[in-house]
Amino acid sequence: MATTNLMPRHVDKGRTILKSIKDSIDYGKNPDKTRNGQLISSYECDARTAHIEFILSKNQYASETNRSQKNDVLLYQLRQSFKPGEITPEDANRISYELAMAFTKGRHAFIVTTHEDKKHIHSHIYFNSTSIDCTRKFRNFWGSARAIRRISDQICVENGLSIVENPKPSKGNYGTWLGDDKPVTWQEKLKQAIDAVLDKKPADLTAFVQAMKALGYEVKQGKYLSFCAPEQKKFTRLRSLGDDYNDNAILERIEGKRIVSKREPAVETTAVHSNPKMNLLIDIQNNIKAKNSPGYEQWAKVFNLKQAAQTLIYLQENNLTDYNKLEEKTTEATQLYNDLTDQIKIKEARLNEISSLQKHIGNYSRTRDVYVEYRKSGYSKKFLAEHEGDIILHQASKKAFDELGLQKLPTIKTLQTEYATLLAEKKKLYQSYRQAKDSMRELLTAKNNTDRILGYSSSGQAHEKDTPKL
Repeated sequence: MATTNLMPRHVDKGRTILKSIKDSIDYGKNPDKTRNGQLISSYECDARTAHIEFILSKNQYASETNRSQKNDVLLYQLRQSFKPGEITPEDANRISYELAMAFTKGRHAFIVTTHEDKKHIHSHIYFNSTSIDCTRKFRNFWGSARAIRRISDQICVENGLSIVENPKPSKGNYGTWLGDDKPVTWQEKLKQAIDAVLDKKPADLTAFVQAMKALGYEVKQGKYLSFCAPEQKKFTRLRSLGDDYNDNAILERIEGKRIVSKREPAVETTAVHSNPKMNLLIDIQNNIKAKNSPGYEQWAKVFNLKQAAQTLIYLQENNLTDYNKLEEKTTEATQLYNDLTDQIKIKEARLNEISSLQKHIGNYSRTRDVYVEYRKSGYSKKFLAEHEGDIILHQASKKAFDELGLQKLPTIKTLQTEYATLLAEKKKLYQSYRQAKDSMRELLTAKNNTDRILGYSSSGQAHEKDTPKL
């Protein structure tokens, strides 16, 4: 489950364009939040010099198009926040990178910084408003928030994460989560207490008030009835709880003139997407609805029977009627999936390294003459102020070469050849990766269903002595 939020960033009051971009990105790169920079990734830019590169692209855009705007958007900041406990920081960074690539379609340089300092892991994506080829700018469009949410949901589903089935517009903080972790409000607690008291059919309003006091509520009887629970700071008026709980409604319910249908506590509905061929069995005993609804219970039993039948057919068609063989195949499929994932990650890391190196070689060559003049000027502060962008890029490139321990720079042609080879190998691996992923999910689902049907524990031992064979 992930929430998203897109924000355009303009020039901050009292700051230069360069300072505004740098301060915005620096917040995301905070080493205390990104594990000293380990949770930072980038596309078509270097995270260390992204603010300079963003500025240079804007200057080139203005030069080539002769266009300029007042209060122009410098960059866009996209936040993606994940449900607590559902994802690792590394996976969050990878998923946010996929989101940025899909939304920008690879046309805008961006960096992704993932913060792990809060309970909810979240990423800040900063992408340049100017395209990589410097011929156009990103224009925020009507419905962009919905488009981002759909892309984010799709990626989350592909990675086995839950999503919000019916998201509602909210002005709350992007890290605020609904569900079991959200505390029940005082108003909701008061409604539940009132329902419980009225179910006992008090004789009159006085009896109702006495019953509420017995539950620990403090009562204020002025023009309107108000209640205050222990540890609650302010009284809650009945009229603020809705039509079925105002003062007149309570009297009518006591007298039997108003019938209110029984309410169920409001819970967040999330869509848990799994393999369409077989779903995990519904645990009726743990589902609170089954305790109160015979119709729902009957439906769930039928649903479970269908899933059990589908599991049995799958096991028979794949010759997996022996539990040990099923367990072995599941382990093999999981191992294959993990191996392919590791291979793809290695190639992606090298691809990113080549892309960054190409960028640095280009920047180094383009700014070499300026840096030579800077050295000849005796490192003049005036010269630095006039050519700060080129000088910073040159120094960053030189530092990157030193960190890689390169004695001699490879040619762009050599890097391009290696990049093309790796990219082809990665695409070939992805075909096997998708097949392995589907196979692993089917086997894991089948094994999970089998364990539930036969009452097996995780170790494959039956809970009861006389467990039927497959």
